[in-house]
Amino acid sequence: MNTASTTTHPTQTQVCIIGGGPSGLLLSQLLHLKGIDSVVLERQSRAYVLARIRAGVLEQGFAKLMREAQCGERMDREGHVHEGFFIAHDGKMSRIDLHKHADGKTVVVYGQTEVTRDLYEARDRLKGVVIHNAENVQPHRLKSEAPAGSAEARPYVTYEHEGQTHRLDCDYVVGADGYHGVSRKSIPSDVLREYEKVYPFGWLGVLSRTPPVSPELIYAKHERGFALCSMRSPMLSRYYIQVPLTDSVENWSDEAFWEELKRRLPPEVAAQLVTGPSIEKSIAPLRSFVVEPMRYGNLFLAGDAAHIVPPTGARGLNTAGSDIHYLYEGLVQHYLHGDDTGLDQYSANALARVWKTQRFSWMLTTLLHNFPDNAAYDQKLQQVELDYLFSSEKAQAALAENYTGLPY
Repeated sequence: MNTASTTTHPTQTQVCIIGGGPSGLLLSQLLHLKGIDSVVLERQSRAYVLARIRAGVLEQGFAKLMREAQCGERMDREGHVHEGFFIAHDGKMSRIDLHKHADGKTVVVYGQTEVTRDLYEARDRLKGVVIHNAENVQPHRLKSEAPAGSAEARPYVTYEHEGQTHRLDCDYVVGADGYHGVSRKSIPSDVLREYEKVYPFGWLGVLSRTPPVSPELIYAKHERGFALCSMRSPMLSRYYIQVPLTDSVENWSDEAFWEELKRRLPPEVAAQLVTGPSIEKSIAPLRSFVVEPMRYGNLFLAGDAAHIVPPTGARGLNTAGSDIHYLYEGLVQHYLHGDDTGLDQYSANALARVWKTQRFSWMLTTLLHNFPDNAAYDQKLQQVELDYLFSSEKAQAALAENYTGLPY
């Protein structure tokens, strides 16, 4: 349900946030609780945003941010705390004990759609301004040469809503509008540097109203390709298999998907798999992407607008959460204490952690997937890496530390 706040068109605010996904909503909520005004502009309808199916493994830092934003009650009540996960390989199951190897840390399995829903409800409670169906959003005057403090120095954002053009003056613009959004494109090409790696396969994912095959996630490495068994709730499961980029959803019936998934799981797991009609089925290509810097003048990039990781290891939303942490802290220091240190260091601090999560996602993706052009040497190294992982407590501790979330 859209609230009356979505039809409010203020002419000025302190922080304009472009993008009404979990990153933008979380920042808006956190700032509101500190008395800092913001307006969120979202290109799509609320119903569209809430229909997005995304991963739902939350590291400790993100869960803590949700609680700080007063949005963690349902997450803590309905989310599933996982103290470990399995890697299936060579026909057997090996468990990574997160609680043991990461000093008691765990993760929470809670769907990103539910995170977004909780954040929307929180913004409604506080009468936060979230404007949906905002079209042709365009930031202006991001790096003004005018004297600081003058009206001409402030950035502003224009957008169209229900056929009318609106202007929103602000102090800062936060681009949390994803890879295809306008924010990153507003930075001159001679300023922005892009890093990208495209993987030669994708994930075919199926959502089904069936009980999960395992109480903890299973990452499976198999000669036929990678597979993942995940869950959203006790009666809602999410499964994935590695497929070539040339595949299409139309080529995969539900029956074909379930049969292929079973082939890639250890026999005892496959025998317990409960199948059913797919609720949603899609293929997601795997890629890594980072831009530097994440600040240009009074524009700050966050989340997918600045970086993308393969879904292996579920770092996407969690890395966006770390961006929001650094940006939130910087904005609070600026508005409440007159200290710009956090904002000045935002890009460097955020990117330092972004690259570490990129390394982890790349490592896990490389370890568990079949690469079509892998030589026998590379295949042997994958096997040796797995053997080493499960023979070394320190290697498992490093994996657990990254999986539960590096410190901010």
